[in-house]
Amino acid sequence: MTVSLALADRFRLALASRASAPPLAGDLPELRALADVPAAVLVAVIDRDEPGVILTVRRENMRTHAGQIAFPGGRIDPGEDAVTAALREAHEEILLDPSNVQIVGTVDPYRTVTGYVVTPVLGVAPPDLPLQPHEREVADWFEAPLGFLLDPANQHRRTALFEGRERHYYEIMWNDRRIWGATAAMIVNLSRRLRWP
Repeated sequence: MTVSLALADRFRLALASRASAPPLAGDLPELRALADVPAAVLVAVIDRDEPGVILTVRRENMRTHAGQIAFPGGRIDPGEDAVTAALREAHEEILLDPSNVQIVGTVDPYRTVTGYVVTPVLGVAPPDLPLQPHEREVADWFEAPLGFLLDPANQHRRTALFEGRERHYYEIMWNDRRIWGATAAMIVNLSRRLRWP
């Protein structure tokens, strides 16, 4: 594994510092209090001159979050911690070899409307890895520029009705990709910690 220590070290320093604003705790307040299923996602930053972030597109036939853009990740199995689960899921979903990821640390957990307490795991990986989407779970994967995702000007707060109540969420549009909901909220939280560039 060859990654820039400078990038990983820069992230570690940022995570050790105070956030620029309080983190988003989760989806609807009355539902996030009920979230109790531990999960983890891997925020894999590709070490380039202009770093990128790996995101996946879920298959349209998935039971939950069909067609949505997400970080690789899922439920934490018994005996696992967040880092182990995030690396396992990334390997299962896109064949990202865990030995190619330098773990930086974890970011503020996010509680979803579907009952998960998701811990984002930040890691750095080298460019041009031979990634392949899991044929049953992942329709595609792509790399979006870290600077674009973390720029607050690209993080738009939206409003929608959910179960008869007004709900606020974040949306990030990159090219023709719509990143929204929990994934966008975790990116907002990350931007409050990393203060990129």
